[in-house]
Amino acid sequence: MIYSRAMSIESILAEIDAEIARLTQVRSLLAGSGKVTSTSTERKPKKTAGKTRKKRVLSPEARKKIADAQRKRWAAQKAKSKKD
Repeated sequence: MIYSRAMSIESILAEIDAEIARLTQVRSLLAGSGKVTSTSTERKPKKTAGKTRKKRVLSPEARKKIADAQRKRWAAQKAKSKKD
């Protein structure tokens, strides 16, 4: 009984591996590469294409303006909640 259960698990795992390999091949064809990959189930890291974006930096004046506006919103919300 245990032997037959182990065999069924092994056959299920083999079927899963085969399906993963088939899906990997289909994905590579749909991605436009036209190249059929091996039956490896490992994911490859994505390559970054093109230029990397520069980090956007706010000027101190812009940062202060945003902070002041947020404080104003918080004060308005606090005043509204005190009325209720």
